[in-house]
Amino acid sequence: MFDGIKKEYDKNGYSIVRNVIDPELVSEVEGHVHWLSKKHPDIRPEAFHHNLLVCDPFIHHLLDSKKLLDVIESIIGSDIALFAAHYIAKKPYDGKPVGWHQDGSYWPLEPMEAVSVWLAGTDSTAENACMRVIPGTQNKKMFRPPQMINLNTEDYVLDLAIDPKQINDSDAIDIELKAGDISIHNPSIVHGSNSNISDKWRIGLTLRYIPTSTYVNREGWECILLRGFPKSGIKNIYAKTPVFDPKEHMPFNGQEIYK
Repeated sequence: MFDGIKKEYDKNGYSIVRNVIDPELVSEVEGHVHWLSKKHPDIRPEAFHHNLLVCDPFIHHLLDSKKLLDVIESIIGSDIALFAAHYIAKKPYDGKPVGWHQDGSYWPLEPMEAVSVWLAGTDSTAENACMRVIPGTQNKKMFRPPQMINLNTEDYVLDLAIDPKQINDSDAIDIELKAGDISIHNPSIVHGSNSNISDKWRIGLTLRYIPTSTYVNREGWECILLRGFPKSGIKNIYAKTPVFDPKEHMPFNGQEIYK
């Protein structure tokens, strides 16, 4: 079913899959960002990181989407874990840019077998600062943090980026998505995004998947087992299924499962 997606991903380093998340659920994704913003008013919505999401019942519910997991299985196989989730939600008029980077530069994975998903919680267009990629760069060298430049997180989402002088971004393309679409991309492809100066929110949820044969070499880090089985001898830590607490979590359709 997803052979064409896998071929496109292998060739270009990315692929777009339409209508993966149904409208009701994607509306809850958007609502979740606004709920988190009220709960954590001191944190910008570009910075709702894994530590806020790994034990959130709604995130577990979203990750259980069959079509989403089927797409991931076509890329990395049937034993699937999530090792990181991160909302990069850009406010109207005030959304921070993301410098050019490769996801794998930051990841403590052994080996570097992983895939990134960018899930659109709202329409994501050039106007409101959608993700941009440079096709073919997944076949280039991986930049390591010492080779990158430091950025001020008052102005940028990430604190490191590839020096623009070291890449040719003339071939960069906009990954425009409708709410509920996803893009999948290789850990080595160079990508980033501009500031959101439009009057529209741009809500994206990044999801980082690994086969359970990949080790996350970071002490105490919790992954989420999503399909299949843990790999014998790989000492990843898997989060327990959370229990829904109306005082701590956003209400959502399906919350009754998490008890």
